[in-house]
Amino acid sequence: MIPSKFLENAVNELASLPGVGRKTALRYALNLLTRSDEEVQRFTDSINSLKENLQYCDSCFNISDSKLCEICRNPRRDNQILCVVEDIRDVMAIEATQQFKGLYHVLGGKISPMDGVGPSDLKIEQLLNRLKNTKANEVILALSPTMEGDTTAYYLFKKIGKLDGTEISTLSRGVAVGDELQYADEITLGRSILQRMPYEKAIHG
Repeated sequence: MIPSKFLENAVNELASLPGVGRKTALRYALNLLTRSDEEVQRFTDSINSLKENLQYCDSCFNISDSKLCEICRNPRRDNQILCVVEDIRDVMAIEATQQFKGLYHVLGGKISPMDGVGPSDLKIEQLLNRLKNTKANEVILALSPTMEGDTTAYYLFKKIGKLDGTEISTLSRGVAVGDELQYADEITLGRSILQRMPYEKAIHG
């Protein structure tokens, strides 16, 4: 029993976060009660500011503080190589390896009929338009080696394959089948990027 409805409401909201159970949520809420008004204000202000000010890059759909993210604005990045990922956590994971110097395109998910997610729900049309306008030499399909990830990669392969002069590659299978890309360790993920292979070779074994 939680003796306060205010505390219970806070616990319910904290417990709605992924990976946070009610015991952990209660510990967080009680910890906040021990903090000064200024600390709690900074905490709540940071959450409000996140929702109010965070944007998505107009070019790659990564999170950004401005219309173009830092990666897209960086003149040292290779704009001839485009790495296609499912979400922003994959961008963070790949950037942590320091092995990729090209640009990204964030799909915002993966094709999953069971979850009601189709191609039109993702940033696929924007990707195709971007490729037509930028003429990237290589597109890396850096999607998780799950059933949904493989389905999405194959769909993109068929769509992008219609564009002339674009090489399509994928990560080497250093990332275990069934794993989410964002959870791969940096060394394995970095090696998978450097040792990437033509997509067509990967699907034909």
